[in-house]
Amino acid sequence: MASESARILELRRRVQADPSSIAFAQLGEELRRAGENSEAIEVCRGGLARHPGYLSARVTLGRALLELDRLDDAHTELSVVVTSAPDNLAAIRGLAEIHQRRGEIAEALSHYRRALELARHDPDLEETVERMEKELAPPAAAEPEVSIEALFDFDRLVEQLGAETPPGVVALDAMREGPVATPATAASPGPVTVADHDPFANLEAGLRAHESQGAPPEAPQDAGPPAPDDTEALVELEHWLEALRTAPR
Repeated sequence: MASESARILELRRRVQADPSSIAFAQLGEELRRAGENSEAIEVCRGGLARHPGYLSARVTLGRALLELDRLDDAHTELSVVVTSAPDNLAAIRGLAEIHQRRGEIAEALSHYRRALELARHDPDLEETVERMEKELAPPAAAEPEVSIEALFDFDRLVEQLGAETPPGVVALDAMREGPVATPATAASPGPVTVADHDPFANLEAGLRAHESQGAPPEAPQDAGPPAPDDTEALVELEHWLEALRTAPR
């Protein structure tokens, strides 16, 4: 710290002795690093009035303004630098930080990416770019819930089976409506089977009984298109029942 103070004192004497000396740029940077941002701004503005094209001093000025949270003034100075020197890494990083403080994440990310192109494999820049890309990534769309009714056109299948609805279908319709209280009977209940509590078993039993009755007589050739094939409807229903049995619960 003592050596830094001595350096600042030496540079300050040189600038005071010769106000036109370009040593002002070094003095401004040493003051900024020491946290003396207000004095650094004053020194840089005075020197840039004589040497407006001294870009390193303008970078120091912009960074000192940024440290004091004077974002608009800092943006103006650093933009001048980038216009004259598009590859000036310090100015690009300063602009990126300004946009980040303003909450302009997309603009900040654009500048940080440009800085990473100039300083490849910089771990700080890589981490910053990765974090901002995650912030700007759109949220993953939730998969819509699909009901069994949407997967299978149950009403169409029942219509194909004919006007008489198998008893298992009635049981399934009752299940859709919710539990129904069963009145108690005086007689003692008989043995309970799986079909008593499984409407899908009732459905399958009813479908198989319907299938055992045989296919309807073949329609005459001139009577129009044939009726839908009951066998195909039954096969589709059986596949549906199997999917219900194996589905996770």
